[in-house]
Formats: sequence, structure tokens, C-alpha cells
Amino acid sequence: MILPRTVVFDLDGTLVDTAPDLIAALNFVLGREGIAPLPLHSARNMIGAGARKLIERGLEVEGVAMGVADIDRLMRDFIDYYAAHIADASRPFEGLEAALDDLGAQGYRFAVCTNKLEWLSKRLLDQLGLSRRFSAICGADTFGVAKPDPVILQQTVARAGGHIAATIMVGDAGPDIGVARRAGIPVIGVEFGYTDVPIADLKPDRLIGHMRDLADAVNSLGQAAARP
Repeated sequence: MILPRTVVFDLDGTLVDTAPDLIAALNFVLGREGIAPLPLHSARNMIGAGARKLIERGLEVEGVAMGVADIDRLMRDFIDYYAAHIADASRPFEGLEAALDDLGAQGYRFAVCTNKLEWLSKRLLDQLGLSRRFSAICGADTFGVAKPDPVILQQTVARAGGHIAATIMVGDAGPDIGVARRAGIPVIGVEFGYTDVPIADLKPDRLIGHMRDLADAVNSLGQAAARP
């Protein structure tokens, strides 16, 4: 039996350059607390572990300590603001759609596995006209677990109608490499995303610097897996 081949993508920093809108939302809630805005170039690598962690990291950089209730309040305000401005400046990374066209023509199906909330992920991809390309879009709240817990990846693949043994992960940071390793599948790292540890240091199976290289990386991993 030939298993359906699936490529699962992280979202922020892998499919879409979301940093401008995420950091704008962070600076909005920090500003309301009288905290100076963080520059985009230095704050972008704080993205990737969800909204709460982004806020906590933003506060930590500024040396501000807050209790759980205050962070909960900031998180609600962050999500409200971000949802209203989710695609103001966020755009797919260059070459993404051509890469998906290429792989789709070869029979691959696609899914999104992100630590972003599912409804925000769907709203973003809807506004960018990308949702139709994915058989499943799953977030940290979809199954009650987040990357690098392998359950979120396994369940995302199942929802997409794929099979974990015929799946490749694509991501930009530690949680993506970790979830792939724990699920026992190959992983492609992208060099243009958001990570506080250089993606090369995390030793993905393949490393790409542009989406134009995605199809070749996917196919080389697929061929390697097919060899006895």
C-alpha cells in the first residue's frame, strides 16, 4: 500500500512572516502599561512559543515582573488587538506558493501544526488566501497539547488524512525539531524564521534558506526514507 505523503508546516516564521503584526500587538499591550516598545529586529526571535510566552519574554526583557492575573489580562488584550490586525503586514515567505504548487502536483498533501491558537491560525491563513491549501490547520488548543509534544503532530497528520510514517515536518525553531524527533519523522529547518538558537545548531535533516529549495529538500528526504 502506498501511504499518502504529507508535509506538515509550522506557521509563524515558516509559512508566514508574522513578526511585524505579532510585535505590534506586543508593543500595544506593553505601551498600555507604560513600557517602551521593543524593536522588531530584536524581538522577532521571541516568537514561537505562543502569545503568553511572547508577553512574558517581552516583560522579562524590560525587567518588569507581573503576576498571573496581570499577564492573563495582557494576553486577552494582546489577542483582541492581534486578531483585529492579524494580516496588516504579515505575508507568506517568498516562494511559498510556488513550492506548494510544485509539491501538490507531485501528490503531497499539506497541514499546519502550530503553537498559535487554532482560530487565529485559520483567520491569518484565510486573510492571506492560503487556508484552502491545507488539509488540516491545528493549534496549541486543538488537542490540548503544544509542540514539542508529539501528540499534536500525530493528531494533525491524522486529521489531514495522512500517515505519520509518510510525513515530513518543516519548521524554524526548537519546538519544530523537537516534535519531529519525538514523532520519529524527518524535519526540514528554515533559516529565515524566528529562533533564539540558530536552526543549524539544532541539526535538522535538511536546511533551506529560501522556499525555492523546499521541494528539493522534501523529495530528497522522501527518497532517503524509501531506500531499504
